[in-house]
Amino acid sequence: MPVNVLFSARAALWPVYEPLLTRYLTEAGLDFSLGIEFAPGEVDYVVYAPNGGLRDFTPYTRLKAVLSLWAGIESIADNETLTVPLARMVDHGLTQGMTEWVVGHVLRYHLGMDAHIHGLNGEWRQDVPPLASERSVTVLGLGALGEASARALAALNFNVAGWSRSPKGITGVTCLHGADGLVRALSNADIVVLLLPDTSATENTLNAETLALLPKGARIINPGRGPLIDDDALLTALNAGQIDHATLDVFRTEPLPADHPYWTHPNVTVTPHIASETRPATAAQVICENIRRGEAGEPFLHLVDRDLGY
Repeated sequence: MPVNVLFSARAALWPVYEPLLTRYLTEAGLDFSLGIEFAPGEVDYVVYAPNGGLRDFTPYTRLKAVLSLWAGIESIADNETLTVPLARMVDHGLTQGMTEWVVGHVLRYHLGMDAHIHGLNGEWRQDVPPLASERSVTVLGLGALGEASARALAALNFNVAGWSRSPKGITGVTCLHGADGLVRALSNADIVVLLLPDTSATENTLNAETLALLPKGARIINPGRGPLIDDDALLTALNAGQIDHATLDVFRTEPLPADHPYWTHPNVTVTPHIASETRPATAAQVICENIRRGEAGEPFLHLVDRDLGY
């Protein structure tokens, strides 16, 4: 009997993923049937994205696992109808894309590029940046994306600290955790990068109290999740000069409404959720490897802890 794989994602993605999934499932030596329509009781695996419309997993009585195309799984992690393993997307294409975006914007801040790009009003001002070893960068969140970004920044000789809820160890990175660790991580940060998951525990990680911990004039980069920041508190901190600038790629409402004050604030850079995208060629390999593992009775990769929400 073939393994039935349901592709449940935005319709426009099907022509992109179908040949890739077919190729890698074939290379894995699996007898499979791949499609966008099956009787629910015949489905073994669901390749999933929230924009595919699938919400109720109750009829999927043969289901072995749900394999997310997205790194973020907050929209499905608390789905009570889902009782089988849920795997998030971790692939080297997505990780590399995020790392490049983070490093690029950290260097932009570090080197003071904005002043030169936008002009200095005819003033010949030779502001020489410090060396990277004299600049402190804190990465909040040390999952796959946060760890890769922290390692890349440390390789450039930045003074890198990383914070996570539970203890981590990364060579070249000062790893902190817990409430006391967060205070320390923020208190010394010239630049803060947010790469935490979106959970009830991480919402408003940057708020009026924690923003006040940062050195005056700190910069913020958020390619993680919009709810990690209290927007009103950030705007207040920007207006007061406590925060010098914020580069924001993710928001509570997307697309960001045209009348949102971030668009016109002189100390905010808005980018349209482009920090990193799932790359179909590499993501398809991860999906197919997990299906191979499921059929071989091996542990799935990148399983979500449903209690933690990531």
